[in-house]
Order: sequence, then C-alpha cells, then structure tokens
Amino acid sequence: MAFGPALIAVLAGSVLVTSFLSGIFGMAGGMILLGVLLLVLDVAPAMVLFGTTQMASNGWRAFLWRRFVQWPIFAGYLIGSVAAFALMKVIAFVPDKATIYLGLGLLPFLADMLPHSLRLDITRRGAPVYCGAIIMVLQLLAGAAGNVLDIFFQNSTLDRKTIVATKAATQMVAHLLRVAYFGSFAHLMDESLPWWIYVGAVLTAFAGTSMAAFVLHRMSDAGFRRWSRIIIRSVSLTYVARGLWLLVTGSPT
Repeated sequence: MAFGPALIAVLAGSVLVTSFLSGIFGMAGGMILLGVLLLVLDVAPAMVLFGTTQMASNGWRAFLWRRFVQWPIFAGYLIGSVAAFALMKVIAFVPDKATIYLGLGLLPFLADMLPHSLRLDITRRGAPVYCGAIIMVLQLLAGAAGNVLDIFFQNSTLDRKTIVATKAATQMVAHLLRVAYFGSFAHLMDESLPWWIYVGAVLTAFAGTSMAAFVLHRMSDAGFRRWSRIIIRSVSLTYVARGLWLLVTGSPT
C-alpha cells in the first residue's frame, strides 16, 4: 500500500483524536480508531497497528495515573487474559471485517441485557479474572471489546480517575497480547506496514493521551459516565450498520 500525504494525515489525525478520547473516557477512542483502520487496511495489519498504538496510549496513560491503578484488579485481569490467549492461539481464528464491525456494535447492547444477578461489575469477587478471559476472547474473535470492558467498570462504584488508570493498565497488557496474536498472521497478508508508521502512531498516541489529562482533571464523575455511554452507544450503532452493509453487499472492505 502507498502511504501518500492524505492517507498519512488521516491516520495521524485518527490516532491523535482517538487517543485524546481514550485518555478522557478510557476506551471509547479505541473503538473509533479500529473502525477507521479497517477502512484502509486488511484485518491482521490493522490489528497489529491498532494494538501497537493502543499499547503505547494505554501504557502512557497508566503511567500518568499510576497512583490510581487498582493492582488487585489488574492481577486478576492478567490471569484471565493470559489463559484465554493461550486457548485462542490453539484455535488460531482471524475474523473478517463484517464480524468485527458487528461484534463491536452489538456487544454493549448484549451486555446491558444481562440480568442483575449477572451484573458485570469489575469490583465483584472473581470478576477481574473472568473479565480478562471474556475480553481477550472477544478481542480476538470480534476484533475489540473495549465497549464491553467499559460496562464492567461503568457498573462499579470506582471514580473516573481509578477507572481510567486501571483500565489503561489492563489494556496495555491486552494489546500486547493482541499484537502477538495477530502479528503471527500478518505475514500471510500482502500488506506490510513500514516501521515509521508504527513510530509515528506511537508518538501521536502519546501526544493525544497527554492532552486528555487536562480535560479529565476538570470533568465530574457524573459527566464522565454520561458521555461515556453516549459515545459508546453512538459508535456501536454506526458499526452495526457498517457490519450489516458488508454482509448484504458481500463487500470484503
């Protein structure tokens, strides 16, 4: 693929804006970035670039807010995600774009339909372990599951800074595993990316994440939760429509 000025500008702008959103809301930006990357790249290269960018963004965000990280939640999440990753490596499945878009769009609504007894709350006993396993499987089967992870945290009583910090720590590891998984398939795609694309994406992600810290400081917990839900629902509906369009038209892109 030829990376002309227009495409580079689109990629850089997308990474900057979505890193800024993720820096405020924790995960919403990642949903948008993956959708943009899938418009211009094949699944495996898009996943590797997405994972690299998000790993950098989440790692920097976790560092900036490190004193708010709930490390017991992180430890449980790590156990569950690594176990699920090992299982998925045996299955070795790469989803198509229609599956990814539909998964991104439908998962938040399905999570909301769960009965209260199965309420997804990251602070419940054992929840971080099965949350890590569920999110990892969904990330590899449906492309991303940040919107479902948002449900686990939005249903808790944690404040906005603790939510953003702890989610960032867990997702830094999750995206590292994503890169390892899809990177093993990327060589099968006739679409390699130059090294400077990754370097530029990482630096841009750092910039967007740093700018977001100023906004998060000034936002209330109520505003944080309200806008998180609005953005997630809006993006989810858009992706459902996109996935259905790909299925109806039979288009691979």
